Amino acid sequence: MTPLADLLIRRVQATGPVTLADFMADCLMHPQHGYYSTRDPFGRAGDFTTAPEISQMFGELLGLCLAQAWLDQGSPAPITLAELGPGRGTLMADVLRATSGVPGFHAAAQVVLLEASPTLRAVQAQTLGARAATWITTVADLPDQPLFVLANEFFDALPIHQFQRDDSGWRQRMVGVQDGSLAFGLSDPVPALMVGKAFVNDPPGTVVEVCPLARGIMDQIAHRLGNFGGAALIVDYGGWRSKGDTLQALRGHAPEHPLANPGQADLTAHVDFEALCPPGIPHSGLTDQGKLLKRLGIDARAAKLATKLTGAALESHLAAHRRLTDPEEMGTLFKALALHAPGTPPPPGFD
Repeated sequence: MTPLADLLIRRVQATGPVTLADFMADCLMHPQHGYYSTRDPFGRAGDFTTAPEISQMFGELLGLCLAQAWLDQGSPAPITLAELGPGRGTLMADVLRATSGVPGFHAAAQVVLLEASPTLRAVQAQTLGARAATWITTVADLPDQPLFVLANEFFDALPIHQFQRDDSGWRQRMVGVQDGSLAFGLSDPVPALMVGKAFVNDPPGTVVEVCPLARGIMDQIAHRLGNFGGAALIVDYGGWRSKGDTLQALRGHAPEHPLANPGQADLTAHVDFEALCPPGIPHSGLTDQGKLLKRLGIDARAAKLATKLTGAALESHLAAHRRLTDPEEMGTLFKALALHAPGTPPPPGFD
């Protein structure tokens, strides 16, 4: 039993079952025992590998995409160049390197990183080196100015509420205790509006996941896009109005039961991209990651980088290209969504 599991069991025994969202929040961000609070989970030595850690091409192309969106909006200054959940800082480092030749972009950009984990903040600072950056813990702290923001595999890690419909109505999935161990259960019936208007008439057996935190974050981003300009690029796995039980745990690059090792495994759920589109803000609709990267020129970039490589390094580079774009790997599993200021064109690759 993990230390966090012991704490959660004692809490449930004292005060009753907790929502799935509260359970996820503790598992991921508990100050002493949370998954992200206490470790660097990325790469081979961690539990999973994200696209920026696979190849520099991912960050380079998304960075140039944002820079072109900035040019298309008249090169405003100053701007916020932000990343939500920046991991090791690899993506932002690649963005900054790729955009260093865009006249005026770096002079205009104030780098802001949304990161709650002290452990990962230290890693990000080391990765970015001398480049000045500001760390925030809530999107409400983003400056009121044009915002150009990236979010790669950020929204899938936000706590979700899960609802299941039966013959008596909607019930919320809870985490309680059974025979001395954590166990899933269902609440008494809850108001249908907690699930959302889009789902209230769905039949018994339907499972719906709702992420209020994601919607709150997007409202803050929408405020800045609508009032000051900018663009947001979101890459994650999920679908448009996704349904079903998608909660999953990953530890040591292998799946396990979400209740098996609280605080020592990553917990994620598929992203409902429709819920990330606030009213009044233009959006692109979903694009496969592989298609987007190809539109942005990854094939040409890969070929250029390959001319300098031989042997194992070349094989690794070609494998990374396939992993990012191939439909059998990350190419169709991961989706991309762009939002942009009203009256402006969509970012390149999304039009």
